[in-house]
Amino acid sequence: MRLAIIGLPGAGKSTVFQALTRSKPEQWAHKGPRIGTVRVPDERVDKLGNLLKPKKTVYAYLEYLLPYAAKAYGRKTRGDESAWNEVRPCDSLIHVVRNFEQPGGKAPQPRDDLLKLESDMIFADLVVVEGRIERIGLDKKRGKKISDEELGLLEACLKVLESERPLRDYPELAAAPLLKGYALLSAKPVMIIFNNDEEDESLPAWQDSPGLANALVVRGKLEMELAELSAEEAEEFLAAYNIESSATDRVIRHSCNLLGLISFFTVVSDEVRCWLIPAETTALDAAGAIHSDMKNGFIRAEVLAYDDLIASGAYQQAKKEAKVRLEAKTYLVQDGDVIYFRFNV
Repeated sequence: MRLAIIGLPGAGKSTVFQALTRSKPEQWAHKGPRIGTVRVPDERVDKLGNLLKPKKTVYAYLEYLLPYAAKAYGRKTRGDESAWNEVRPCDSLIHVVRNFEQPGGKAPQPRDDLLKLESDMIFADLVVVEGRIERIGLDKKRGKKISDEELGLLEACLKVLESERPLRDYPELAAAPLLKGYALLSAKPVMIIFNNDEEDESLPAWQDSPGLANALVVRGKLEMELAELSAEEAEEFLAAYNIESSATDRVIRHSCNLLGLISFFTVVSDEVRCWLIPAETTALDAAGAIHSDMKNGFIRAEVLAYDDLIASGAYQQAKKEAKVRLEAKTYLVQDGDVIYFRFNV
């Protein structure tokens, strides 16, 4: 899963990216997008490791992308589709909004900045949708077979976008399989990060909020300094600045929620591993997330709840206590399931 970090110039996108990925500017001297892989912290992996003493513990990871073309946002985005090409393949967006004073005392305007980039994304989607509808119309005139369902969905998108609303406000439309290939920006889930001054922990307030359900505050400069410290120094730093948890932990946690992800665990060959999958994933597709052979040869899934394993103290003991159950391919994996897949290829 990959999330793109976007925002207007000067919002602090690079600062947030460096804090998240614990990277430094000199590591990204080349032109092009920056991609950082970040471990998803999960205390259950630690507890399973302590309990089962495997040779190896493997955490799940998320990828964060800082687009190189992001410097164009707010300048040439309208009508310039290339500014969004790096972003479209991503699964979700992190919109960084400046909420700190710039040198020279320039006051932040978080509401205006937030709405401006949202408007740019809506316009970019409008260009894509209008272009596709036009091409479908030409194909119809030429006698080519067209998809009436796809055309109907595109026309519904056009109506929403012309009203200057993002497609994510209409979940069924945003999630329509026939529209997936268009990678429409305003259909993607978005997390808003308000990049605040060092002493400011509050969300900005305004009367006509555009919707801040997935918003959080990050004090970017502080968090970037924190990312450069050792574990012991970081603990002292968090206490000194009254930060309950680092931006990395909070943003990653929100990222998983935003993407609708849950975790399951496998314990095989002296290895404990965490896997991220979308909620409502079947056992068959969870097996496929590990390896295609496991999905193709799926027989059954041995499933044990994490809490039951911890209570029993060992997998074999949980079996003796009848806590391990056999599930078929249609079983919906639950967060925290420990699964052993039976398969034959």
